[in-house]
Amino acid sequence: MRKFTAYLAATALLASPVIAEDLAVVGSWSGLPLHKQFEAPFWSETLPKASGGSINVSLTTHNQMNLGVGDVFRLLGDGVYDVAMTVGDYAVADAPELEGLDVPLLALTADEARAMVDAARPMVSDIYRDRFNSHVLAIAPYPPQVVFCNGDVNSLADLKGLKVRASGRMTAKFLEALGAEGVNVSFAEVPGALQKGVVDCAVTGAGSGYSSGWWEVSTNLLAIPLGGWDPVVTAINLDKWNSLSTETQELIQTQVSAEFEEPAWEVAQDALVNDIACLTGNGECPSGETRNMKLVEVSEEDFNNARETLVSEVLPAWAERAGADWAKRWNTSVGQVVGVSVAAE
Repeated sequence: MRKFTAYLAATALLASPVIAEDLAVVGSWSGLPLHKQFEAPFWSETLPKASGGSINVSLTTHNQMNLGVGDVFRLLGDGVYDVAMTVGDYAVADAPELEGLDVPLLALTADEARAMVDAARPMVSDIYRDRFNSHVLAIAPYPPQVVFCNGDVNSLADLKGLKVRASGRMTAKFLEALGAEGVNVSFAEVPGALQKGVVDCAVTGAGSGYSSGWWEVSTNLLAIPLGGWDPVVTAINLDKWNSLSTETQELIQTQVSAEFEEPAWEVAQDALVNDIACLTGNGECPSGETRNMKLVEVSEEDFNNARETLVSEVLPAWAERAGADWAKRWNTSVGQVVGVSVAAE
């Protein structure tokens, strides 16, 4: 009888369902390609399926929740939700050292941008652990942050004296160093600001501008990464992460890397080419109708002058904001990859 009872107990244990993990996930801008093509399918379908149903995901986005973009990672650290993803630049008010993740004009191709991000990742992981009580799972790209102008702007020099919406703090400082006025306008408010003349130009990804109709209120496109690549950081609350079993942690990290982060990087370069074609009509547009923005080619002299301003003025100013220790760490990681060194005192 005792043997039979023990057998029943063991059978019941084996038959018990695996305890499910519930993840509340907050994605980046719901209307942009990164979320629609990669974030939403991964969290809604790929990860739950790979877990065999042991991971349940509740997915929304920060704009659907009406969150201020600067609050996304603060609330993640507080445990309001489990996973969050948005542009790293949105968090620099709390972590100025994070500006070193996305520096304008240092990466002109997706491969170069990936190399910068890979070099910066140990720094970023430490920043998110210490500043936001979270663990970094992935860093994926938005397309390069190019310049949409509602007016006859045909060079970087023409930005002098204009009001330009920046995509991040370092970009704003860079624009000011070029003689423009960096203006803080939220992404959703940009079309109205361009139409009404509140800003003359605005910086965002080419695909983001196409998807959001910026071509309706702007005429000229400077297809140069003046705002960097706007990397989107995906992080999980550190307390939640530490509560997961080793097997679940490995599953999540492996799936995020292989099925979300890697595919997003793989299409980044082609996406830029396609998005420019969609905006200007210079080539076929796989996303829909082509538009007729004027494509502005930046001269080599113009580019070199701007990069010199970046290296001699903008990066040293960032080093002061972030502190010498972070500047030195940047020099030995990202700086080595791009061949730039920041003076750190």
